[in-house]
Amino acid sequence: MAAPVVETCHVACGANGTPHVLSWSRRGLVAFGTCHSVALYDPQKRNTVALLNRHSARVNAVQWVRRQDCGPESKLISGSSDHSVIIWEELNGTVCCAGHTGPVCAVDAVLLGRSKLLVASAASDSTVKLWLTNEGKVECLQTLTFGSGFMMDVSLTLLPGSGVAILACGGDDCKLHHYVQQNGQFKKVLSLQGHEDWIRGVEWTTRDGELWLASCAQDCLIRVWRLFAKLQGTTSLYAMTLETVLAGHENWVYGIHWQPSYIKDETVHQPLSLLSASMDKTMILWGPEDASGVWVEQVRVGEVGGNTLGFYGCQMSPDGHMILAHAFHGALHLWHRDPNQEWSPAVIVSGHFDAVQDLSWDPEGDYIVTVGLDQTTRLFTPWRRKGWAQPTWHEISRPQIHGYDMQCLAMVGRFQFVSGADEKVLRVFRAPRNFVENFANIAGRPLEELLSSSDSSDMPEGASTPALGLSNKAVFQGDLVSQKSEDNAEDSSRVSDQYKESYFQPLSLNGINPSPQIHIYSCFYCNKLNLQLWYGHGFEMFCLASDSTRTVVASACKASKAEHASILLWSSSSWKQLQSLPCHSLTVTQMSFSPDARLLLAVSRDRTWSLWKREDPPSGNPLFSLYTHTKKETAVHARIIWSCDWSADNKYFVTSSRDKKVIVWGHGASGDPVGEGAVAIGPCSSVLDVGDSATAVAFCPFPCADHSYLLAVGLEGGRILLYKWRPMAEPSAASDWTRCGQTDDSQSHSLAVKRLRWRSRPGLAGQQGAELDHSWVQLASAGVDHALKIFNVHLQAL
Repeated sequence: MAAPVVETCHVACGANGTPHVLSWSRRGLVAFGTCHSVALYDPQKRNTVALLNRHSARVNAVQWVRRQDCGPESKLISGSSDHSVIIWEELNGTVCCAGHTGPVCAVDAVLLGRSKLLVASAASDSTVKLWLTNEGKVECLQTLTFGSGFMMDVSLTLLPGSGVAILACGGDDCKLHHYVQQNGQFKKVLSLQGHEDWIRGVEWTTRDGELWLASCAQDCLIRVWRLFAKLQGTTSLYAMTLETVLAGHENWVYGIHWQPSYIKDETVHQPLSLLSASMDKTMILWGPEDASGVWVEQVRVGEVGGNTLGFYGCQMSPDGHMILAHAFHGALHLWHRDPNQEWSPAVIVSGHFDAVQDLSWDPEGDYIVTVGLDQTTRLFTPWRRKGWAQPTWHEISRPQIHGYDMQCLAMVGRFQFVSGADEKVLRVFRAPRNFVENFANIAGRPLEELLSSSDSSDMPEGASTPALGLSNKAVFQGDLVSQKSEDNAEDSSRVSDQYKESYFQPLSLNGINPSPQIHIYSCFYCNKLNLQLWYGHGFEMFCLASDSTRTVVASACKASKAEHASILLWSSSSWKQLQSLPCHSLTVTQMSFSPDARLLLAVSRDRTWSLWKREDPPSGNPLFSLYTHTKKETAVHARIIWSCDWSADNKYFVTSSRDKKVIVWGHGASGDPVGEGAVAIGPCSSVLDVGDSATAVAFCPFPCADHSYLLAVGLEGGRILLYKWRPMAEPSAASDWTRCGQTDDSQSHSLAVKRLRWRSRPGLAGQQGAELDHSWVQLASAGVDHALKIFNVHLQAL
């Protein structure tokens, strides 16, 4: 079989901040909503298996359809703010249930035979709808209305022995409403009181012919109810009683989940084990004592300190050995039970919980740094472990947690970068030695090689956060020596004594050990150092670029007038402003230095591009002067130019625009490097119409087998296209362009692609020595859909 052109290597994303957005199947797959998509994640392989893209707004609820025989699920339900419910079937595609007039906040379903499926959905339109699907056809059976009230959660099941459907709803009236299906319609049979605040979660389970219902609420309590049959002659009556009230959480309880049933000795067994998640940052595993039958707290896990806001929901693995929660800021938290019955944190996928605005590979292609509107900067790298055939990607550090939405970044060294946010300053960050040491362990790289980079000569040991401070403070070797010499002193007036939680302590992490402590501790102790602030712009930062020599950084801010649209140049050695380059009249949307660092290309909202040429005087700093530019009257692009990039041989540059056009520019058929040709710079390619707004573009640094150029184009709709372009003397009708690949529906972003970056080295990151295959290259993409995606592109298959 021919090798695929594009393979998904890694998807980094966070869960949506809604209570019912997480579900764990008996197949071992965790489904969670991320932006407009549903992600399927395998905790055992630690990779995202697929992204289900069809919703047009945030996914609020996800639920696997359980089978009564405890078999693996093949159907998945999701509800979204686009007012729809989608049924995802493994073999039969999707079925959409449309009818709500508000965002859907909760879903559940129960199988009725082999092909029929009964679905319940609650929405902010104050209704609960019941749907019946059969072989791809969907029918709305009934709509339950609640006036001005809202149902926060719903749960469906079948009465044991009868096959009659029963529905439980919990909402803002603090009551549990029960409906039973009679003659095809659901009729209200019971309303239970007890909770004193909004009910946030309800869930049924079946045990020994009886139904058990758990409910949780904002009153910090969990109530467990039991529904059982009472025979009176030939008539079956059902009674419901309160089994227990569980008090242990100190804040709102948002999520509850029964341990899944399992088959043993050809019999279905349902453990009486209940998991709860709360905004107090803890999960509790509850169960009755063997001797007394009294329900007690068996296990409590969670987070201590930090800036998290608690857990929204929880799930338990099919075998009961792992528990999972998702937090307010999109993070997933996984705990694993070892053979000694001890619970410990485990590694799981992580990522931004808002739009990813920019990304950059480090100069050697060992890791990726991203920034997003969730006000964080994150670092991802492959993790090499013994016993694993391939390294897996993980977030290992959060270099910057800001108070403003992050917009852009640029690497200015192996372990140094500049970032810009919705503020008027630029911030420079540098890695401490302790981070580099741990990075070497995790990535499997020689420490001596990493420390040989030019920016590691005066590297501090670590960083600490001063009391009441907003920025990190560098800690050097001398500080550690003086700290050790005073360890025996009785004086407790030192900062390290008073604020031990924020003072730097060297930490050695072994990348072989699959522990999330690598994730947690590196985020704190190995936080990058905030070295400098660069002032100069009048409005919020928008884009950044650095040259290949890592000596000059260009920055631009949002601008509605020419006086604010100037590009500022900075020295990465003296941290001083070098020049201001005025040319454009509106925001400069992206900039790119040529690979040989001689030229700076800028594109703008004013539909033009400008090219600046570098001169290096014998003494002093480099100077840039305007070499050429387009004007509105002569511009080829008719709309805002979003992106630009250079070919690796400096002969061409490319621009992409909202007008759906992609154009390659240069000195015509001469093939001279840009800036050295006798012919004026103009279009060298035919105008490529990609059919959608082209929001990102990138030249692959490696040629194809037929010596043509490979370009990646990101679209506003989320798809990424691969084109081969061959220079021609007289190109016409896009004859010089050949589409050679594209991302499929599952691989594509669900919203606009913000940035595309090729890895500067051939092969796959994390591979070394004989395993390195130069026929593959890697492409990273950042999207508005909160996702960072890394693709493996097979050059030989193009």
